[in-house]
Amino acid sequence: MPSAFKTPAKLSASMPIALDGVTLLRGNTTVFQSLTLGLNESRIGLIGDNGAGKSSLFRLICGLDLAQSGQVHVPVAADRAAPAVGMMFQNPDEQIIFPTVEEELALSLRHLRLSRTETQTHVRTWLAARGLADWAPRAIGSLSQGQRQHVCWLALLIGAHQTLLLDEPFSSLDLPGQVVLSKEIATAPQQVIVSTHVLDHVRHFERVIWLDKGCVRADGLGTDVCAQYEADVSARMG
Repeated sequence: MPSAFKTPAKLSASMPIALDGVTLLRGNTTVFQSLTLGLNESRIGLIGDNGAGKSSLFRLICGLDLAQSGQVHVPVAADRAAPAVGMMFQNPDEQIIFPTVEEELALSLRHLRLSRTETQTHVRTWLAARGLADWAPRAIGSLSQGQRQHVCWLALLIGAHQTLLLDEPFSSLDLPGQVVLSKEIATAPQQVIVSTHVLDHVRHFERVIWLDKGCVRADGLGTDVCAQYEADVSARMG
């Protein structure tokens, strides 16, 4: 029986997630044109207007979208059965499959090839260690939207991915929920990349990328890039 706590999957290569000359088309729309980008820092924020390409970038990294040209490099885990990248969608109802919390979290452990009983014990022990023992049997339908979002976050953590992609993770959360998630992002051992319109959640990050119509408008320290984006929005709205 494995430990109730798992560390992120060790990667077989030291190179970061990277896009090399990637072009992505969606219908007649060019989302990215020859985009080159390396993602190596432990905390990266993605900001920009709706339609800037933030979600599309995540979908490329996860393999949900395929580039028409160029390469998307995602290091594989040394244990190839372990998923290196996990993604949390904007809408938890598009992500959650199973009717109870413990069944949903169990899905993230399928690569361990445990028995049903072992998986259930693993999930319940893991939740209990986080002070959430009573969540295990709860029906997803009984949870608020913010609680469902938290289930998606828990599913990423228990899956021990190397990199976590969070697409607008604060959108369904009340203020206490945002505080909790911010603290958990800060302490997670994984690389975390956060796409958000709530700039205060990424302003302190070591790196923030401002996407504008599929292009990198600014890339650097979170405080600097967020300030540039805010100034641009203020000028456009003025």
